[in-house]
Amino acid sequence: MNSALILQDVVYVVALLAIGYPLGCYIYKIYNGERVALMRIFAPLEQLLYRVMGVDEEQQMYAKKYASSVLWFSLFGFLIVMGLHLVQAWLPLNPEQLENTSVHLAYNTAASFVSNTNWQAYSGETTLSYLTQMAGLTVQNFVSAATGIAVLFVLCRGFVRRETKNLGNFWSDLVKITLYILLPLSVVVCLILVSQGVVQTLDPYASYTTLEGTQGVLPLGPAASQIAIKQLGTNGGGFFGVNSAFPYENATPLSNIIEALCLLLIPAALCFTFGKAVKDTRQGKTILIVMTVIFVAALVGLSCAEIFGAPSWDSVASLGGSMEGKETRFGVGGSSLWAAATTAASNGSVNAMHDSLTPLGGMITMFLMQLGEVVFGGVGCGLYGMLAFALLTVFMAGLMVGRTPEYIGKKINAFDMKMVCIIILVPPLCLLLATAITTLFPAAQQLQADGGWLSNTGSHGFSEILYAYTSMAGNNGSAFAGFQANTVLTNVMGGTVMLLVRFLPMVAVIYLAQSLASKKYVPAGSGTLATTSPLFVGFLIVIVLIVGALTFLPVLALGPLAEFFTQLHVLG
Repeated sequence: MNSALILQDVVYVVALLAIGYPLGCYIYKIYNGERVALMRIFAPLEQLLYRVMGVDEEQQMYAKKYASSVLWFSLFGFLIVMGLHLVQAWLPLNPEQLENTSVHLAYNTAASFVSNTNWQAYSGETTLSYLTQMAGLTVQNFVSAATGIAVLFVLCRGFVRRETKNLGNFWSDLVKITLYILLPLSVVVCLILVSQGVVQTLDPYASYTTLEGTQGVLPLGPAASQIAIKQLGTNGGGFFGVNSAFPYENATPLSNIIEALCLLLIPAALCFTFGKAVKDTRQGKTILIVMTVIFVAALVGLSCAEIFGAPSWDSVASLGGSMEGKETRFGVGGSSLWAAATTAASNGSVNAMHDSLTPLGGMITMFLMQLGEVVFGGVGCGLYGMLAFALLTVFMAGLMVGRTPEYIGKKINAFDMKMVCIIILVPPLCLLLATAITTLFPAAQQLQADGGWLSNTGSHGFSEILYAYTSMAGNNGSAFAGFQANTVLTNVMGGTVMLLVRFLPMVAVIYLAQSLASKKYVPAGSGTLATTSPLFVGFLIVIVLIVGALTFLPVLALGPLAEFFTQLHVLG
């Protein structure tokens, strides 16, 4: 790889960690209930929201109450988003007079945004009104991200609290995270994006005439405000169909690097928050090291695949790699960095078309998602997913030496491991089952020109289907866009998958937290596995990779690996 590409990646990682640390310390203050400067501005609004909701923010909740609050709140948001889709033609802020969406598309989109997945089986500028985008999707970008962080806060309390079932208050967590973390960050990022030319307006679409006399329409809208929170909240998706490859969504190199940093910023910061929350900063740094090592390895592999893995060496030599499906203003390096970050962060926004990635490059993006969104992952859910793997690691280590496993002063018992299994195994189970069912349909074996769902046949066609459900089950939202996903089957089954893989593990995390909080603190002894050592870092990385490989190597062999070896055979 050339030196400029390496420098870009190094600067990105260094900047991510440098900004993540103070942000993580700030988030800890919110978690711990400490006063921050923004409370002078938002405290009256915070109290007003509690009164409007009719809740007592000081009331402590057990697991059942906390989980039911999460589910009822999410159901309410689901119904609001779905309703807006079904009646948008009769509502204001619809200058293009866009029609109501189908019921199955409304269901899929509502499930997608409530679950923080932001999978989109439509193109935003031709399907959704400004009101639906703002009051439906943007609002869910905030509250679904806040819900994920709130559940992480619950797990942190589980490790810290002793002999109690009190886990905090969901409504207090939700409001504080939204007002004091997500909203201020989004305002700052939004203003930066607007300064770079990202569009933010309620004007109708603009007509134009080219120098050749061709008529066209330029889509506009309140994009910058949604883009800021979709990047920060690892929501993903796009205001426009081609996401951040569109100049009005990602206008300049500066906006590109800012948006790319936002992909991993809060997930990285939460590792520092976790360390401070459990009173041992080494624990948070250990998890961060594991995430960073896997991410850097994936980034190097993806960049090499796109630079050296193109099928024709001569045609790409002068371009520095395979430029198919990539923006020339970002190049192979910028596109590879974004692709690795967005699939590691379970964000899903793109600045290049992943369907055009080389076979091995596409496989790496899929595998990052298939690991269970734990390499940084979504805000909150990525870290609690990695902590589930950490518990699995200490449990396996305990089996090896015949000792009851312990993690951060809590003994891990059978119930805890049942919850860990739900957290780890539900997403791949839903992913593989949905993929298998879809491939049984005749349309899944035909090209779109022949009435099917695929733009490619063979191994790449299978990869398009596999990537779609990997994205939905991985809380991601990106796509191999060649797959025709806007069908009754994929919308209903995909929406159901997104809801299951979001809320079943989330409820399991809450009950796991209550189990941990109800236990006594156990001081570390001579036989306790050191969970901040290089040995544990290596062990945890191996466990994450082995679980992912054992689960997904067979399907990857049918898709991207088969395509790669087919290309080698043809070229050879």
